[in-house]
Amino acid sequence: MIANIIIGGAIFSYASWAFVRFINKSKKGKCAACSLSKNCSSQCSSFESK
Repeated sequence: MIANIIIGGAIFSYASWAFVRFINKSKKGKCAACSLSKNCSSQCSSFESK
């Protein structure tokens, strides 16, 4: 019973953390949140500065 509570809590905690991280990345914009933003050739920074 205790193991089920611990496992359930761990799953709920991870899901909450992943959701918060997703929200924070989505607030930054499309290119700022992309893992390839430093090597990207689409030049998103020029679109954001206009």
